[in-house]
Amino acid sequence: MLQVLVLGAAAGGGFPQWNSNNEASQRARRGDPLARPSSQSSVAVSADGANWVLLNASPDLRQQIFERPQLHPQAGVRHSPIRAVVLTNGDVDHVAGLLTLRERHPLAVYATGRVLSVLQDNAIFNVLNPEFVDRRQVRLGESFEPQSKEGEGLGLTITPFPVPGKVALYLEDEQANASNYGTVEEDTIALRIEPAGRNGQGPRRFLYVPACAAPSPALQAELAGADLMLFDGTLWQDDEMPRQGAGSKTGRRMGHMSLSGPEGTLALFADSPVARKVLIHINNTNPILLADSAERAAVEAAGWEVAYDGMEITL
Repeated sequence: MLQVLVLGAAAGGGFPQWNSNNEASQRARRGDPLARPSSQSSVAVSADGANWVLLNASPDLRQQIFERPQLHPQAGVRHSPIRAVVLTNGDVDHVAGLLTLRERHPLAVYATGRVLSVLQDNAIFNVLNPEFVDRRQVRLGESFEPQSKEGEGLGLTITPFPVPGKVALYLEDEQANASNYGTVEEDTIALRIEPAGRNGQGPRRFLYVPACAAPSPALQAELAGADLMLFDGTLWQDDEMPRQGAGSKTGRRMGHMSLSGPEGTLALFADSPVARKVLIHINNTNPILLADSAERAAVEAAGWEVAYDGMEITL
């Protein structure tokens, strides 16, 4: 069994973003039930309902834990069912929450060598005392069972694989390579997650792809037989932010596919064999956040769901 818990469904900044005054954000602040607020993207997964692995750690993690009883302390003076964290990139909205987990709690953090080097180079992450927190490297294409700090297996098999993406904005180096800003393959990964010991065989396979700039053979190969995919839903259209006056960057510039258009997610995955498809990491400018929008209707007509905070899926 796999239990998947969406802690946060929105992209960086959440919804409503703190300084966003667009119509959707205004509706969310007024408490409009059709404009449901969302915190920043993170997911928890468990094989037994007692031990949980975080997939990314958002800046909103403390509040997310508070709102989800599954993640509350269960025994003793200090305890947490969160045993490990797996990072898919070094974006602020995926690593800043690690600082919430600094209170001398045993933990294991898994990431590519590239992302681990980012944490190593930023001294603020040294608050994660190495006496309590292990940093463990994952390698593309190599399956592993995440373990607690103490070495207890957590009942999951996770296989990281590369997807097209981009280095985190704060790490961009335009001089190193003006075409990709210094991006390397390990900057953006996706995860295949299944019960331990299945190794890609049989049902109950979950794909977590919160950032993706384009379809790829590696991603295509993972789709067959997957029961669930949580996929990058950042923008409805590539120039969405400039159109709304909310920023200058396009989706491509930020390393995200758009949902609409002939090369968008809805079109390219129209014949996907994945049993259940859910969009996550949704920017505050994306109209699919509004349950009564034409764009939300188009997404649902195409067979997709829109993630929301507290969404629970059992496979």
